Amino acid sequence: MASQRIGDRELERDIPTRSAPASHTARFSAAIATPLGVLTILPLLVAAIGLFLTVVGQRALRDSNLSMARDRLDEETAVVARSIGLALEQSDPVLDRLTALAREHEPSEPYTALAHSLRDLMQGRAGISYVSISFPDGTFQDAYRYDSDGQIRFQDSRITPQGTLTQRFSLVGHDRLEPYREEHTDYDPRTRPFYGLAVATRGRVWTKPYPFFKTHFTGITRTEAVWLNTARGRPELHAVVTVDFDVSALSAILSRISLGGATTLLYANDGTLLAYPRGASAIERLPLRSDRALSYSELADPLLNAFFTQFVGKGSAQADLGWLTLNGSNLLVARKSISSQPDLPWSVAALMPEAQVLGALHRHQLRSLLAAAFTTLLATGVAWLFARHILLARHELSEARNAAAQAVARAQELGSYRLVERLGKGGMGEVWRAEHRLLVRQAAIKLISLEPGSALDVSQVQARFRREAQSLATLRSRNTIELFDYGVTADGTLFYVMELLDGMDLQTLVDQHGPQPASRVIQFLIQACNSLAEAHDAGLVHRDIKPANLYVCRVADEVDVIKVLDFGLVRAALPDGGKEELSAESVSALRAATANQFDETRLTRVGQAMGTPAYMAPEQALGHESDGRADLYALGCIGYWLLAGQLPFERSGSLPMMLAHITEPVPDLEQRVSGFLPSELATLLKFCLAKLPADRPHDARALARSLKAIPIPAAEQWTESRAQAWWRARRSKSPPRATPAKRGVA
Repeated sequence: MASQRIGDRELERDIPTRSAPASHTARFSAAIATPLGVLTILPLLVAAIGLFLTVVGQRALRDSNLSMARDRLDEETAVVARSIGLALEQSDPVLDRLTALAREHEPSEPYTALAHSLRDLMQGRAGISYVSISFPDGTFQDAYRYDSDGQIRFQDSRITPQGTLTQRFSLVGHDRLEPYREEHTDYDPRTRPFYGLAVATRGRVWTKPYPFFKTHFTGITRTEAVWLNTARGRPELHAVVTVDFDVSALSAILSRISLGGATTLLYANDGTLLAYPRGASAIERLPLRSDRALSYSELADPLLNAFFTQFVGKGSAQADLGWLTLNGSNLLVARKSISSQPDLPWSVAALMPEAQVLGALHRHQLRSLLAAAFTTLLATGVAWLFARHILLARHELSEARNAAAQAVARAQELGSYRLVERLGKGGMGEVWRAEHRLLVRQAAIKLISLEPGSALDVSQVQARFRREAQSLATLRSRNTIELFDYGVTADGTLFYVMELLDGMDLQTLVDQHGPQPASRVIQFLIQACNSLAEAHDAGLVHRDIKPANLYVCRVADEVDVIKVLDFGLVRAALPDGGKEELSAESVSALRAATANQFDETRLTRVGQAMGTPAYMAPEQALGHESDGRADLYALGCIGYWLLAGQLPFERSGSLPMMLAHITEPVPDLEQRVSGFLPSELATLLKFCLAKLPADRPHDARALARSLKAIPIPAAEQWTESRAQAWWRARRSKSPPRATPAKRGVA
């Protein structure tokens, strides 16, 4: 039995096609795009981002707290060290005064006058516990601060056959010393270390820390021997003066560190522990020492042992700010030297547990984590709802696309024209290449949309648009762009249809090919004058002549044909906002610069005129009513641009540019043109750029006649053959296009 015949179309439909296997990326993308993938991936992504931000935020907050604690601990330690250093620096001025007193005092003289002076030296000086004068005969006279009440007491010790007789006094009133105790001791200042050190050094010197006599409090002494010259001219020891500092009094300054939980200590680099408030009770339990100061090792404190090993011990390379590890815990350490003097190797240290630094953070960490978790869950739920909304929107979008495609097809039908390709888009509208549906004629259509909510009266704008379109439609000059049609769409969009040009505007010409030959420029300007002459006769002033609105093109077999574009059609739809006023200073300067030329009552309108500042006539910039001679001024600027490749006035900003046109003389064109330039052309362009309209050519026809009269040597003439060769060499391969506006649709 014969098999059933299958047509080619059916055969092609039934043959299975073998496609390449999908990649892992493609399969993953397809899975994400499914409804289940959207509902799963998006919430998980939001949750992951929330978790990441929570972790990063907690880490950043911890680092920030540690950094702030480091800076604060370091700063407060430096302040305390400096305070102790300043207290010890008081020793030098006190010794200066003690030396002067010792030179004038003898042991046999009454002690009362000396006691008053000693008391004055101790008043208001923190940390000074003794000031004394010791004599070679063993006499010791001093003032000291009594620990129980902080009052200053006085002592006079003298060597007697029965031992040392010590008398103690207190000051009653302002001038009387009253004895309150007398005792016999074995104290002899000449046997004390400070005495021998002062005599041996013959200069001021600090002793090493040592226990004070009887009290065994750690102290340090600044001492100096006082020598007097004898009759034989040889120095003789007269006295030894001292200033004693009680380290326990100095250590009170350590309490100025306000960080709670910080441990402070004052120590020497050899391991001597001068002050350690945390270990005060342990220090009191130690046996009294008479020959040496306290060493940190005597307390057997793990914290001190770790600190001195890591920060003070031999071979230690620790910085002044760092971390100390003790029993698995970290402590922030800051240390500062109290003085740069080599014989005062003392330092202040402050140690702060990391748990104390981060205590406030730990207290709030749980609450912040709970808040972050709640926020993440809430965001995840919102993401799920959003994903669900996306799925619904995708379905609606699919339906809307079909409707939109049909709407676009309908929208591209504009009257008798079909919109083919958008050529440009500006601030107020678009330029399209269009095609007549019946005649298949190419055209350019400008669509001009009024902004919703505009303060302009739509009916007035449309009426003015219609009048100007009708006026332009009456122009017949071959150098004016031809208007085919105009109208208003149902949504209020203004449009007009014009011929589609094959070429480029003069702005692009100079940008791409540089300054042009003088003969070619003259032909361009003559053609522009032909268009403007007819427009001016019809009462139309262009008011925006610029290179972008002069188009050089091919028309059939002709080349270098100039077309003038945009006779104020778009300006009818422009809003009046965005105008800038001159400052009072600028107006004053302008009055002086334009005296007897323009009505100064209009000066405040500079910057309100319509047009392009680089090509704007002075009267137009000032807001005066302008006539066709304003267009001739702009033509002069264009001629200058075509010949020199630069504007007559190069300024930054619209207002400075307009002020230059109003007040400054025209630069010499011949200085800016390197090629051939007829002097008649330079003079004529200078006339066009005159500040006063009356000084310019009378009208466009007069300017054209003057241009035609300029003699051009045969070698410099821009002939038809040169023009055709130029267009053949540079003709664009792309299809004809209309000119998109340079600054919006204009």
